[in-house]
Amino acid sequence: MNNPSSATPVLHLAGVEKSYNRGLPNQVDVLSGVDLSVAAGEVVALVAPSGAGKSTLLHIAGLLDTPDAGTVEIAGQALSGKSDGKRTAMRRQDVGFIYQFHHLLAEFTAQENIVLPQLANGVSQSAADARARELLERVGLAARAGHRPAAMSGGEQQRVAFCRALANGPRLLLADEPTGNLDPGTSDQVFAALMDLVAATGMAAVIATHNLDLAARMDRVVRLEAGQLHSGL
Repeated sequence: MNNPSSATPVLHLAGVEKSYNRGLPNQVDVLSGVDLSVAAGEVVALVAPSGAGKSTLLHIAGLLDTPDAGTVEIAGQALSGKSDGKRTAMRRQDVGFIYQFHHLLAEFTAQENIVLPQLANGVSQSAADARARELLERVGLAARAGHRPAAMSGGEQQRVAFCRALANGPRLLLADEPTGNLDPGTSDQVFAALMDLVAATGMAAVIATHNLDLAARMDRVVRLEAGQLHSGL
């Protein structure tokens, strides 16, 4: 567990609203005035029933979607109303995503999967290779650097996906059921690796999970119900 700083939060959502079919008779209100602040070094568990809107919330927080109302700030920068280019640059540099399924590129090795997003961000090949090796070693996969995903277990693949998400040194990590596709024993091991990575970097993290045991191991738990966030399970 980490002690969050009292400085400007890495992620700040204020009054965020999101509806689908807005203005139509079949409008569905997903988020109804969501407020959330996450500090550097803080790991927040997001729990919610299926279909409650947690993926929508993560997409808005990670600048993959825009709210109908409210503000989104990352590291003190308000992103509402910014150009697509500005949002893309912020997302590439400051936000890391992890999903339930690893989505690794099958034709590339573990190391290459971690190198590619760095090259897209302008990092040199040598620096990207060094960063990939460092991250793989940190999660105990240095010996698997040259293996393609098909030659790795599910838990190994997901740990590579963690490394890829952290490759560019994001300030904010957003994870949507990152261990949901794994058996309980592997899930616990992979979650421990993720927490170690977050602790080593001091980033802010929001991790959506149905696993209440894992949620209880994070710094704070927020619950999404009826479009709003509440503290605790």
